[in-house]
Parts: sequence; structure tokens; C-alpha cells
Amino acid sequence: MTLATLDPGRIRAITLDLDDTLWPVWPAIHRAEDILRAWLDTHAPRTATLARDQETSRRARRQVLSDMPDRTHDLAAIRRESIRQLLHWAGDDPALAEPAFDVFFEARQQVTLFDDALPALAALSARYPVVALSNGNADVHRIGIGRHFRAAISAAQIGVGKPDRRAFAAAAQAAGVPEDAVLHIGDDAHLDGAGALAAGMQLAWINRTAAPWPDAIDGQPHAVATDMLALCRLVGI
Repeated sequence: MTLATLDPGRIRAITLDLDDTLWPVWPAIHRAEDILRAWLDTHAPRTATLARDQETSRRARRQVLSDMPDRTHDLAAIRRESIRQLLHWAGDDPALAEPAFDVFFEARQQVTLFDDALPALAALSARYPVVALSNGNADVHRIGIGRHFRAAISAAQIGVGKPDRRAFAAAAQAAGVPEDAVLHIGDDAHLDGAGALAAGMQLAWINRTAAPWPDAIDGQPHAVATDMLALCRLVGI
């Protein structure tokens, strides 16, 4: 892969993906789902049985996505309404969807940061305003890293998700700089990479798995690093 030329002098702010950039997301999600099912065992056992069947859970999610095509960017709403759908199918009280989701959401914030994440966040935020930009529903303040961020922008908050250019424009605005003055850091070549490049940002691709850069994406990253500390060195921090 031939990289675009990184220009550290252009960088006046950082926008930063969260899931799988600062922590592995699926262990956190699976743990939160286990805690949710345990809660349902006590409060809605028939729903708990349905929730343990993967195909039924997927069918509930598909039903919600079909019923709410204008909310596909809002993962919290999709999760909450999928729980409500399972409660309905099981004959349990659909109002339990609210406390059940709260249990899931609180557990979802219990993430295990990559070893490089905190020192890199400290180094980046000491030099630049850093804005979180995520399609997910992680809360940097509940996780305990909010002090490193100028702001946090989520797809649910602004009504669109990455790779939509409007998501990147909102993050740049929150940082107080034009889009071409931003270095976006993220792990997903399509959501982070294609979106940031289309927005005119410089792109740092965190590629922890040695994945190939997709040929279908128009453009190349300006930096590629296996972890966040390696990226800091590339940027000159």
C-alpha cells in the first residue's frame, strides 16, 4: 500500500473513533448481553429464554430495523426496541424494555482499554483538542476517559453515522477547526477511512490486525500504525 503524505503541520485537532480503536468492543458487548440475560432471568424469564436463542434475537433486530428505517444510525434505540420486541413476543411487559436497556447500557461501558490507549490519549489531548466520533453508544465519561476529550459526537446525537460526511463535519465543528485541519484516527477502513478522506481530513488508520487496505476506497491513509502509541510517534508526539 502506498500511503498519502502525512503533514503534521496541518493538524490542529484530532477526531477519534472509540470501539476497536481504544478497546476491543465485542468482549464488552458480549459481557453486557450476558448481564442483560441474567437480569431478564429474574424480571422476565420467558423473554430471557428467547434472548438466549440467537436466531430469535436476530429476528427481533431485523424486525426493529424494518419498523424503524429512519433510526438505523441509533444503536441504543435499536437495542432497546429489540428488547421490547422480545418482551412482546414472550408475553412479558414491554415497559421492561427501559430498565432492561439501562442494565445493558451500564454494562456496555465496562470496557478494557488497549494498553496503548491511555498514554496515547494523554499525549494527544495535551497537544490537540480531541473529539470522539462514534457510531456506537459508548460514553467516554462513564468509561472514565472523558477528561481527554473536548467533545463526543455520536451518530444517535446528530442523526447520521460514519462514513456520512456530515458526521465528520460535526466533529470538526465541535473541535473548532475546519475539516482539512483534522487528523481522524480510527480502525474501520470503510467507516473511518472512506468517510474521513471524503471529508478532506488526514487519516490515521489503526490497523491492529495487519488487514489489507480495501482497493474499493478512493484514497489512501496518511499514516498506518499497529497501535495508538506507534501513531503518536508517527505524528511526532
